[in-house]
Amino acid sequence: MSVRLSVVVPVYRVEPYLMECLDSIRAGLTLDELARVEIIAVDDASPDRCGAMLDDFQARHDFVRVEHLPHNVGLGLARNAGLAEATGDYVWFVDSDDRLPDGSVRAVLEALDAERPDVLLIDHLRVHEDGRRKVDASSHLLAGEPALERMLGVQHTAWNRIAGRKFLRRNGLRFGPGWYEDVSFSHPVLLAADRIAALNRVCYHYRVGRLGAITATRSVRHFEAFDQYDRLQEWVAAHAVSPEIRARLFTLMISHLLVVAGNDGRMHPAHRRRFFEKTAALHRRHRPQGYHPPSGMSGLKHRLVSSGAYGVYSLLRTGYRVAGKRRRKPERTPLVSREVPSAPHPAQSASII
Repeated sequence: MSVRLSVVVPVYRVEPYLMECLDSIRAGLTLDELARVEIIAVDDASPDRCGAMLDDFQARHDFVRVEHLPHNVGLGLARNAGLAEATGDYVWFVDSDDRLPDGSVRAVLEALDAERPDVLLIDHLRVHEDGRRKVDASSHLLAGEPALERMLGVQHTAWNRIAGRKFLRRNGLRFGPGWYEDVSFSHPVLLAADRIAALNRVCYHYRVGRLGAITATRSVRHFEAFDQYDRLQEWVAAHAVSPEIRARLFTLMISHLLVVAGNDGRMHPAHRRRFFEKTAALHRRHRPQGYHPPSGMSGLKHRLVSSGAYGVYSLLRTGYRVAGKRRRKPERTPLVSREVPSAPHPAQSASII
């Protein structure tokens, strides 16, 4: 039986989470289903016991292959190394500190068989270290028609989209080096697709706030996001992307960078002005002709970036945060079952012109 799905798992310093991740991929699968799935785990020269744990897991399961890289290359290039070894019709990039809820691989296989898309998007939950689980703000988009402009609004990560292996190779879609490697991959994957499907089912648990995670680390490496967005804009300029989609991508780009700029967990206050100024420069470089910013508070922030008005932005940010603290009340996170995912809905597809 040929391999339908290759699950690529890059591994680096995730010893406490690794086995839970690997076990969750194979959990509940029949022997026939396991024959259609392969796991390619890439040891990115992890300095802990992860490499030995992978070798032991491979020795016990014949659907697992382990690649040991001679030196650390980072998440994006480790994914590329796994992709190069994949043999499945489709590839799913799963981060090794996350897990799949029961039934996820089966649901994905069924959706791929039914829809045969270039790209399948899935839903996820954000799982905090204290056990809280939250629906992502973009999850509702998966319940509608999976048109390109709508799907571009779904959180842009590698792990929530399963792509055809030959489709990726045919379009030269790979990850770049550095932080925010998803940016220059996840959007082009959708832009290049002729057929997109959406599986409105929670198939992924994304771990939030883990010590050492990029999104929970203050570092000047967050400035690498600008290189990734330059790569994305270069890709867009080289392909036939409509003005409407270019405008949508531009809005998403500036909105994302404003989130990074305003996040105290990522951005040291001493670096915020420079990050804002680089965002303004990126805005000038890539603003589409005739572009209009969004409405409301988001649009106001966009206009401040456009004019380079950091002082006003800083005052607005401070005032908004103070007002938020005054309004904030303790809230309960909606209860989400630990083991039962949301009810599956038939996958939908749309032709992209």
